[in-house]
Amino acid sequence: MGWALPHIEKLRRGETVSFRPRGHSMKGKIESGQLCTVAPVASEELAVGDIVLCKVNGREYLHLIKAVQGARFQIGNNRGLINGWITANGIFGKCIRIEP
Repeated sequence: MGWALPHIEKLRRGETVSFRPRGHSMKGKIESGQLCTVAPVASEELAVGDIVLCKVNGREYLHLIKAVQGARFQIGNNRGLINGWITANGIFGKCIRIEP
């Protein structure tokens, strides 16, 4: 069970979730431990630069959309690492607020 599974289940039910992710991969946009609020989102509303809760190659991330190619989204962190390409089925919500 991944760290984000309880949040993903709530997002799938249409609920908005808040949590404090740990780590430094999004440093500069999200600092470790900041409160992030993520809401369900329609795929047509997604754009490059959005921070999304997603699953890439079996791992859950709160990372950036780096590129969009048709129905595919390239996911990566804020330090230059690319996680890979996914479809909208792998995106569960969009970060709408970041607080201390």
